[in-house]
Amino acid sequence: MQLARNLILICALLLLGVLGAARTASAETLASFLPDLAATDFAADADGFGAIDPDTKVAPILRGGETLGYVFLTSDFVGTTGYSGKPIHVVAAIDLDANVMAAHLVKHSEPIVLIGIPDSKVKAVTEGYRGLDLKAEVQAGGAGHDLDIISGATVTIMVIDDSIVRAGIKVARMLSLGGLSVEVALPKREIDRSSTATADWMTLTGDGSVRTLALDVGQVNRAFEQGGDEKAAARPEPGAPEDTFIEMTAALVSIPEIGRSLLGEAEYANLTDWLDEGEEAILVTGRGKYSFKGSGYVRGGIFDRIQLIQGDRALRFFDRDHKRLGRLDPADAPAFTELDIFKIPVDAEFDPAEPWRLQLLVQRATGAVTKAFVTVDLGYQLPERFIKQAPVVHPAVEDEAAAKTALWQRVWRDKQVEIGVLIAMLLTLSAIFFFQKQFTRNARVFYWVRIGFLTITLLFLGWMTNAQLSVVNLLALGGALRSGFSWDAFLLDPLVFIQWFAIAAALLFWGRGAYCGWLCPFGALQELSNKIARAVKVPQFELPWGLHERLWPMKYMIFLGLFAVSLASLPRAEALAEVEPFKTAIILKFAREWPFVVFALSMLFIGLFIERFYCRYVCPLGAALAIPARMRMFDWLKRYRECGNPCHTCANECPVQAIHPTGEINPNECVNCLHCQVLYQSDAKCPVIIKQLKRRAKASAGTEALEAFSTKPRVLEKT
Repeated sequence: MQLARNLILICALLLLGVLGAARTASAETLASFLPDLAATDFAADADGFGAIDPDTKVAPILRGGETLGYVFLTSDFVGTTGYSGKPIHVVAAIDLDANVMAAHLVKHSEPIVLIGIPDSKVKAVTEGYRGLDLKAEVQAGGAGHDLDIISGATVTIMVIDDSIVRAGIKVARMLSLGGLSVEVALPKREIDRSSTATADWMTLTGDGSVRTLALDVGQVNRAFEQGGDEKAAARPEPGAPEDTFIEMTAALVSIPEIGRSLLGEAEYANLTDWLDEGEEAILVTGRGKYSFKGSGYVRGGIFDRIQLIQGDRALRFFDRDHKRLGRLDPADAPAFTELDIFKIPVDAEFDPAEPWRLQLLVQRATGAVTKAFVTVDLGYQLPERFIKQAPVVHPAVEDEAAAKTALWQRVWRDKQVEIGVLIAMLLTLSAIFFFQKQFTRNARVFYWVRIGFLTITLLFLGWMTNAQLSVVNLLALGGALRSGFSWDAFLLDPLVFIQWFAIAAALLFWGRGAYCGWLCPFGALQELSNKIARAVKVPQFELPWGLHERLWPMKYMIFLGLFAVSLASLPRAEALAEVEPFKTAIILKFAREWPFVVFALSMLFIGLFIERFYCRYVCPLGAALAIPARMRMFDWLKRYRECGNPCHTCANECPVQAIHPTGEINPNECVNCLHCQVLYQSDAKCPVIIKQLKRRAKASAGTEALEAFSTKPRVLEKT
């Protein structure tokens, strides 16, 4: 009868979801949203909208027939999706100078906003883009402004930001607003390495294949005087002002013609053998009073007097990237005291077709250990005869996939520290499970290890980073699989993404308990609050086994009901998933409307008397994880034959009553707290261990008595 009622309830929820989805279905276009907005929402003196252009999908904002700007729907121009796997629709407008006039959030399916964070907060952030200069964003690559992040809605805000900025730039370029135009991919400058000719020194210096920096003593002394360091100025370089301080040349010898000309065929062949694919090399020569290498250079060290600079990247050279050259091949080349070749590795992202400069650091001692410095640049541009132009590319359409990838990669770079901490936690937990015998040998030590881990889980994964997993994640994944799966939305939250991958592996090894018992912030909050309750003598209750068994299925029914509703309407299922108090207690830290707070506190309050009450009987996420956990490949928890008959110690002390009275552990309910493994090795509580110790003690005592008897001196009576 109870099962029939539950099935009827699930079917009713499914039907409601279908009806709700049918009622809410509508075309998500600018034409569907614009009637709900007024022109004055974008410009105070506007009096209406013009017709929507079917080709550009924008509408003019008018004032007495004059166009003030253009309004558009962001999802018409960019495909970035939110955590729900669906676009976040924002109607925005830009003026004729490519500034954002206003932006209004009109529709979304983000679960955290639907049932957690007030919609008004996200709308306020969206409206804060008023006045954003899109021209500056083009120059800054979309990062010319600060993000107003709402705690708990980071992914949603980043998607809104990406949508407004990228869509606004596309519209501005399409309409040529603010001097912007459709972005044209410039022809890529490529190196022509086909020439096998050679040239003399005069030719190479004349066409710029070899560039020279020449400084005399007078120039260097004036540079230090102008630097404002009185001590440096008071110690001028000795010699006549016209004496050569340094004459330094640079050449890109990985270009075949330049390399063969300066090095000769044999040495150029050695160079090509030394370089790996994609690497370049420069030749630096010098003569005069000053060395570009410096007397402080030692093998294995760094050349600290020169560095190569291209754009915003700088490269210093190490001994491993350096080799000496004996002489220059051209007969008319001058004599240099220093000839050195430096390798430019691939990861330096050096472009030989673009200009670069070699910066020389000139130093002067001003005391026993102090020095003053000036820098001088030797600029280099490869002669145009070595450059070939690729075919001109017509106006490029932005690669949407590349933009989405760049967005989630940006998120991962910004969270490197948090990712590192999470990986350290996962490695620690793996070590605890793999070496559980060693970790559980000392009950007191293991108790504090577990308390410490749960505390980090609650504070770091929960309240600091909001990395609380939810059944909503699974419902969103199911929706994405049905509507066209994409990794982009899931990669936007790296901590959640990494946890789900770790859980997928853990389910095969240990079951659901790896997450529920150790990594769930709300589970940690329940257990830690119960520990405090026990410490202050709050009475603990254990439900009768029969009732306990009948309450187990409740969480599975809740999960199946949510899953059924999600098949018809994912937003409705996400709203019903408020049965999880995670958002209230962890993500929003109880800063919500009172009904949600009361529900979360009631679950925690019951948990003070019945440990992990919510985990045992209500949690749909735990139920969802328990279903695939049936496939686990290993049984790590050790048991004795006596477990359950006659011994019930572990069953009586299991914090979540996951051990059947007959001794079997129910893997679907076990949270892998490892308390049973502590008892398994306990010489104070485990009857099997106690019996073994008594047997050994008795055997040892018997052996000692026998040895004492055999060694006791005997007196023989005389007969």
